[in-house]
Amino acid sequence: MISDIAPVRLVGMSGSLRAGSYSNAVLETLREIFADRDQDFEGEKRPEPVKTLLSAIAECDGLVLCAPEFNHSIPGVLKNALDWASRPAFTSVMAHKPVAIMATSHGPLGGARCLEHMRAALDSMLSRVVLAREVMITSSADKIRNGRLVDETSLGFACAAVEALLREIRLWGMAESLGG
Repeated sequence: MISDIAPVRLVGMSGSLRAGSYSNAVLETLREIFADRDQDFEGEKRPEPVKTLLSAIAECDGLVLCAPEFNHSIPGVLKNALDWASRPAFTSVMAHKPVAIMATSHGPLGGARCLEHMRAALDSMLSRVVLAREVMITSSADKIRNGRLVDETSLGFACAAVEALLREIRLWGMAESLGG
């Protein structure tokens, strides 16, 4: 029974360091919406922040990645975090980890190329990108108010992606508990 499964732990990672970041606003909005249902979110030579990141990823049940598109791709800060998390190859903390992806953009393409590159990077790490409608929050400046995503359509897509991630985690957990 699904209600007997332990609470799901998610980690949200933003591709933006900018104050007032739209990606951070989306993740903070989702954290608030799902807060009542879920918890917070190469060896010893790795820097302490990397160890902390890897530990958080290892302990969580899934990730929500939200990033702006930089130069038609993934922002360097997020790509660097994913690169650290991808080692060792095929057995990293990202291997088989369920992930929901979304992008923010000022422009009309809404980060489509960023999503494509995130998917390719995550596929190479053997992560399980959740099958859901792609979440591309276009014209982000018009959809964020007081640091929160307020556009109902965009919020609906973002919440649907998180719901799909939660279903994936629970179904995977049920399959593992049944020995499959």
